[in-house]
Amino acid sequence: MLLTVSTTHRPATDLGYLLVKHPDRVHRFDVPTGTAYVLYPEATEQRCTAALLLDVDPQRLRGRHDAFALGQFVNDRPYAASSLLAGALAKVFRSALRGASKDRPELVTTALPLQIRVPVLRGSTELATSLFEPLGWSVTATPIPLEPSLGGDSHYVDLELSGELPLSAALNHLYVLLPVLDDAKHYWVAPDEIDKLLRSGAGWLATHPEKVLIARRYLVHKRTLTTTALQMLEGEEAAEPPADEEAELPVVRRQSLAEQRREAVLAALTEAGATRVLDLGCGGGALLTALLKDKRYTEVVGTDVSARALEIAARRLRLDRMPERQRDRLKLWQSALTYRDDRLRGYDAAVLMEVIEHVDPPRLPALEASVFGHARPGLVVVTTPNAEYNVNYPGLTGLRHSDHRFEWSRAEFAAWASHVAGTYGYAVSLRPVGEVDEATGSPTQLALFTLVPAEVTA
Repeated sequence: MLLTVSTTHRPATDLGYLLVKHPDRVHRFDVPTGTAYVLYPEATEQRCTAALLLDVDPQRLRGRHDAFALGQFVNDRPYAASSLLAGALAKVFRSALRGASKDRPELVTTALPLQIRVPVLRGSTELATSLFEPLGWSVTATPIPLEPSLGGDSHYVDLELSGELPLSAALNHLYVLLPVLDDAKHYWVAPDEIDKLLRSGAGWLATHPEKVLIARRYLVHKRTLTTTALQMLEGEEAAEPPADEEAELPVVRRQSLAEQRREAVLAALTEAGATRVLDLGCGGGALLTALLKDKRYTEVVGTDVSARALEIAARRLRLDRMPERQRDRLKLWQSALTYRDDRLRGYDAAVLMEVIEHVDPPRLPALEASVFGHARPGLVVVTTPNAEYNVNYPGLTGLRHSDHRFEWSRAEFAAWASHVAGTYGYAVSLRPVGEVDEATGSPTQLALFTLVPAEVTA
């Protein structure tokens, strides 16, 4: 599948600086579903075009299409733009999406003349227009005809956008709206997908006339996630999905895996009698909210490397309206877990809930040293996905989240936990979280590390 970005800004080759990809090279990237390439079909001072080409490996799409025996191989996934392309875009243009450029910082917020083309995209002309036009784009969505013998148009369009926008805004529009038009995701959608939607939709999604449709489709029609996202967008006003979706819900709601995970973590903290707790990699603050509701926790600290995540957490916690007594119990700090931070020392417990899988494996020893060696809390609770369980998710291909660097089997997680415990003087026990499958185990695995007193290890 293909996406091109062109500009006639002078000099047009500044596009290479903004994308952090040199026009004279072909750039290659391994992604979970294949290989992505960035190249420049044209690069002059008058006009520059960058092309993102995603070569999807059908064998990595296991489980995505299982309606018939060859469904893994016979589908439109390698050709029609979707969340596969959005995921590749997020990986190869990460700095540009964030609006960061050390070489051309003055252009980051400058509206540039841009032309974007996605030659094959599932969706209709009307939907593409209603999604992109309110964002300042001039939209041409040409239906792609079926074979002449069949006649008529297919369910795909050739999308062309033109407008004057900052490049980061344009890329964030595509990152959110490509999966929305396709109305599917190639990975398991978890609650932290809300944070991605709000981050990429900052400055435009809250006022978009189709924000309900965008949130619903981006979050794969999961009503709880959709409602939460819309509430966070609109503040006090609770925005509910349409009534027809409500009718499809079961009368008794099953507890989500995220809720089961939080309950397992809270139970472990309660058992240990912890009162001063670190939530390391706190994200949007879901666990922080639960901790603050329990008065036994006298000090709660949330840390994250992302300033944006801490902003979302502060908004979710309504920090600006929080009573002073409760606010005194809470601290939000920006901190990277791969670096030592003296502020994190001396706490009863630390939680890394769905965090380690977002760290590149070569960086894990640094995380271990900073958390278990330097901060050294009395209790460390770690949760992470169980890769063996992924076969139970029919719509899942690859990893559960596009930002996961790995997912471990039960044996791999047990080996890592044993190594860390032995290295840093902890005892460790493992627990399942979520419904246990006889063959593949539980969807989430939890390790409980308890610091062994020095006199015991001496």
